[in-house]
Parts: sequence; C-alpha cells; structure tokens
Amino acid sequence: MDGILLWDATTKSLDVPDGQAEARFYFDFTNAFAGKVSILDVHPSCGCTTAQLPPTPWTLEPSQVGRIQLTVKIHGSGTLFKTVTVKTDQGTKMLALRINILPPAPMKLTEDEMQQGIQASRVDRQAVFRDKCADCHNKNLAGKYDHELFQSACAICHEAEHRATAVPDLHNLPVPTNEEFWRTWITSGKPGSMMPAFAQSQGGPLNDMQIASLARYLNIVNPTKVALPPVSK
Repeated sequence: MDGILLWDATTKSLDVPDGQAEARFYFDFTNAFAGKVSILDVHPSCGCTTAQLPPTPWTLEPSQVGRIQLTVKIHGSGTLFKTVTVKTDQGTKMLALRINILPPAPMKLTEDEMQQGIQASRVDRQAVFRDKCADCHNKNLAGKYDHELFQSACAICHEAEHRATAVPDLHNLPVPTNEEFWRTWITSGKPGSMMPAFAQSQGGPLNDMQIASLARYLNIVNPTKVALPPVSK
C-alpha cells in the first residue's frame, strides 16, 4: 500500500511512567492516491489495543487527511511491542507501536528517615514491607523475575551507593553459596538481623516462582567465593 496512504510514521515509540494505565498513539495520514481509498478494517495484534476511527468502510477523497488513534492498556514492565494492521481496498499496511515503561523514580529519604527505617527493621525485620518503607521495598514487584526482580527487591539495599554496614556485599560473601542457599535466605531471611523473609507465606511480597527465579539468578551472577564442603558418601 506504499504510495496510496502517506503516513506521518509507520512506527512510533512512547515513554510512559511506571504505573500509567494506558498509552495513546496518533497516526496521521493523507490519501495520495488518484482516486478514493476506503479503510475497511483496523486490526490490532492483541486485545489490549483498541483503535478509534470513523465507522468503516471509511472512504477518503484524494488528498484527504485522516487520523487513527490507538489506545494500549499497559500490563507488565520494560518495553512492550504492539502492531496494528490497516486494511484498505487498495492493500494493507502494518503500523508498529513501542512502549517504554520507565522505572519508578528512586525514593529520596532524609538521613533521619533512613535511620528511622533502619531502627524499625532492627525491631521487626518485616517492617520494610509496611508503611513508608513499602514505597521502596514492596512496590511494583508483581510479575517481575530474575535481574528485573533483583533490581526492584534487593539492589535497593545490597547495591546502594551508601550501603549500610549491616547489609552484606552479595558479591563477596565469606560463606559457601549455592542455589539452595539463596532460596533459603530469600524465603525466610535471617532472624535477629535486618534481612526480612520475602516469601508470601511469611508475610513477604514474593511468590514461590519469583523466589526460585531470584535464587537461580543470584547463583549465576554471584558464584561462590568459598568452596562447598565435600558431599559425604
């Protein structure tokens, strides 16, 4: 359908803040054909995308301009790709949509607020999942796995620029580690420390699949620095 309808673009990208419910795209075009062109159908690649246009068949005179609005319901995180097929009596054209979901802005706490949070977690390590602490530690974790989940749930403490002295460096643990080690720590945390239990069964935010993916990821990126004890026969 090249040369029939001239589009302002056939691929469009949009950055949206984390948590936004939908994204809207506008595609403008001109009928460059010598005769009339009728748009018969506009078909999105999935049900989360809807098209707003006049009733079809939508017939355009030569040189007439038009606009198609596309609305995408946003689910998930990262980068989303969608396509829409425009069918006319002169052929078809595919439009492409790219949605970049921006990461949430880092929470800025005062020194007093940070110390209050540390003291609260010393008294009750699960406190990081409640009240103001939850804005950083228990927000937007659903549907995340592996590296993405680590960045949202773990890096805030373990990769912090000013990491608290009580928070261990996961890259240089002085004990043997393996996937089961990481799974145990993520699931139950460490009583008597600030390390909370992340398992939903213990009041945390993560389900079993998320814990398994996080344990696998940590075991890959942080190979043990200390030899594991030999297996007894």
